Amino acid sequence: MKRIKIRPPQKISLDDSLILEGDALQALSLLPSNSVQCVVTSPPYWGLRDYHIGGQIGLEKTLPQFLNHLVAIFNEVKRVIRDDGTLWLNIGDGYTSGNRGYRATDKKNPARAMAIRPDTPDGLKPKDLQGIPWRLAFALQDDGWYLRSDIVWHKPNAMPESVKDRPTRAHEYLFMLTKSERYYYDYEAVKEIGSNGKLRNRRSVWNIHTQAFPGAHFATFPPSLIEPCIMASSKPDDFVLDPFFGSGTVGAVCEEQQRMYVGIELNPKYVALAANRLSAAQESIIRVAV
Repeated sequence: MKRIKIRPPQKISLDDSLILEGDALQALSLLPSNSVQCVVTSPPYWGLRDYHIGGQIGLEKTLPQFLNHLVAIFNEVKRVIRDDGTLWLNIGDGYTSGNRGYRATDKKNPARAMAIRPDTPDGLKPKDLQGIPWRLAFALQDDGWYLRSDIVWHKPNAMPESVKDRPTRAHEYLFMLTKSERYYYDYEAVKEIGSNGKLRNRRSVWNIHTQAFPGAHFATFPPSLIEPCIMASSKPDDFVLDPFFGSGTVGAVCEEQQRMYVGIELNPKYVALAANRLSAAQESIIRVAV
């Protein structure tokens, strides 16, 4: 009988900002435990976009598969984050496909067109709102995360929709989750101006315009959404992680606010985009072997 000794992958030492190119779960396994203070991220939404790359998240055949995939990734995030750390998670919703294997273009939003689309989940009906953000939030809560706040990201410049049987959607959710009951949160750093002109504790509805980044995929984080998360949940020189780095907006905000960042991105096109955007990433890209 042939015996093979398998060694665990060597952990990466976090000394400076870096980008890991590869699968999120594999890349996370290389990071040391309790090494990052804050996580700010937005995973690909289910059934919304085909990024045309193997191993992508968001095109799982069923909704439970998609949710289980993300729960597994965030379970590894829980290992990596410090005990007093915070996860800020943005996730969008969608409507059932009615078992159509495609999505037609919308004259007001051509990017909606898609050649493949998952079937309607079991238990839901055609035209049902799927409730994905809350399904994921509750799944993470069941997996041990503390669900501390649901922030409504109101988009004053929301994309128009060609619908006449429901309101046009103009919000997404941003969930604040923590690893422990006690955690670092600097409420002074994110106070807002109230109607009386005085500073007050930040409320749970944030009015923030969407903002595109030239050359990036259409779903980009606006820096104004990321900044309060980073300011409330980290200090200068702390490490901030984004396991779905995309065009690197989290890294850009970290550079502005004197934080270190770790970005994980599967798509080499977006890795190159982020590296060109970020001064610290030019020589700090690690490709994770499959």
